[in-house]
Amino acid sequence: MTLDERRRIIPLAIRAALASVGVALFLLALKSWAAWHTGSVAMLGSLADTGLDLLASLVTLYGVKLAAEPADHDHRFGHGKAEALAALFQVALITASAVAIGVRAVRAIGADAQPQDAEFGIGVSLVAIVATGALLWYQRTVIRRTGSVAILADNVHYQSDVLLNGAVIVALALDQLIGWRWADPVFGILIALWLAWNAIRASSNAVDMLMDKEWPETQRAAFLDVAARQPGLKGIHDFRTRRAGSHDFAQFHMEVDARLTVHDAHHIVENVEAALKRAFPKVETLIHLDPEGHVDTDNPLVEAEVTPHWFGKRV
Repeated sequence: MTLDERRRIIPLAIRAALASVGVALFLLALKSWAAWHTGSVAMLGSLADTGLDLLASLVTLYGVKLAAEPADHDHRFGHGKAEALAALFQVALITASAVAIGVRAVRAIGADAQPQDAEFGIGVSLVAIVATGALLWYQRTVIRRTGSVAILADNVHYQSDVLLNGAVIVALALDQLIGWRWADPVFGILIALWLAWNAIRASSNAVDMLMDKEWPETQRAAFLDVAARQPGLKGIHDFRTRRAGSHDFAQFHMEVDARLTVHDAHHIVENVEAALKRAFPKVETLIHLDPEGHVDTDNPLVEAEVTPHWFGKRV
């Protein structure tokens, strides 16, 4: 990505993140009023989710701004893993909210108090759906122009909010308009379970990133396929990958004819790097050059990876 492209794209992503924060603040104020006014457990669950949306939007804003900064002297691989740390912080808040909402919903099942003014709560939820829909439309416009991974993740998160607000409408309608008194606490429990499930998924992704989990096999295979097609490359082994935020890193040992001069071998490496850069522009690749047939016996990972073949080349 050129400097001019970065100057055009980054402000768009930041504006999209700011719009997300603005919508979350508006909905937080609106739903706080609605939860106090109606006493609905389902509305309370929706309010808690909106509070988490605000935190997620702030983290997205921070992540987009941080992603615009190049690697510095103390962080040579960039700052991508800050997203994983922030995600674990969010997971703790999501889990606490899910437990609190679930406890309140269970207590509400046998309580005499019922939600009040269902029409008001339904109206608030409809306003929330419209506001969220406008944000989703704007985010998709920015995603098409920038390809921002952070805004894409925020967009997926807000899509679920539309369903959540719909669940609140159904709960209030069944509870007061039809008379199914169990609807509000039951939907409150379902919302708590939904929040807990999202916490589990978020924690799994964050831990995988912090533990430098390998890419999915399909992505590894596609990367190796491009490398293996380059002329002069005799073998590949000790192939390792990891992800930090929206940045991917790959490294491997590449074998060439042992009779080549240093200059010619270096030229082959540069061609391989250029081909990988064209096919995977967001991946930072580190290549170690070896003479053909060389095996690093001091590295147990090499022995484990040397058996499979990729178009006749060791991986």
